[in-house]
This record gives sequence, structure tokens and C-alpha cells, in this order.
Amino acid sequence: MIGSLAVILACQLLGEVVARGLMLPVPGPVLGMAAMVGVLWLRDRFAPPVLAAVEPAGRFLLAHLSLLFVPAGVGVVGNLDVLAGQWVALAVALVVSTVLTLVVSVVTFRIVARAVGQ
Repeated sequence: MIGSLAVILACQLLGEVVARGLMLPVPGPVLGMAAMVGVLWLRDRFAPPVLAAVEPAGRFLLAHLSLLFVPAGVGVVGNLDVLAGQWVALAVALVVSTVLTLVVSVVTFRIVARAVGQ
């Protein structure tokens, strides 16, 4: 389990280093997830023993995913003054992003369904 957690954290670190080192406008965690996709692709293709152990930590983190929202909730409560001053803009951003996500999801589903003949 420690080895699999180390692989996950190494991907996160790699993403942060690349994002900050190259001053990219992409967040480090996004690049870390892309690195993780590469690691999982390598695992499925070549099955190196180090990368095969990623699954236990992934299953553990997914089982306890709700705990990862606690720091975000604490951050929201700690910044209630910002929320009070910008609540309209935040509400508009939430509604627009939710609607946009739903539209993109439906369009993507229809394209994939048409491509596979459903």
C-alpha cells in the first residue's frame, strides 16, 4: 500500500514540478492526473511490478473520498466574508458551469452513442 501511495504522490509531485517549472497555466494536479493516466497505461501494457501496486491505494482513497471534502468545507467556512461579498457572482458561476457541464455531457454521450451504433 505504501508503494502504491508513493506512485500516486509521485505523479502529483511531477505535475506540480512541471506546472511551476515551466510556468504553465494548467494546475499541477491536472498534469499529475495526466501522468497517472500514463502510469496506468504503462501498467496495463507492460505490467511492471512497481506500477501494478497502484490499485490498493486507489481503492482505499475512493472508499474514503468523502473525507477529502472536509478541508474544502473548512476553507469555505473560513472565507465566509468573501462569500458574503461575492455571492451573486459565485451563484452565477455555479449555475452556468453546471448547465455547461450537463450540455457537454449530453453532447458527448450522443456522439459516442452514434459512433458505437446505439
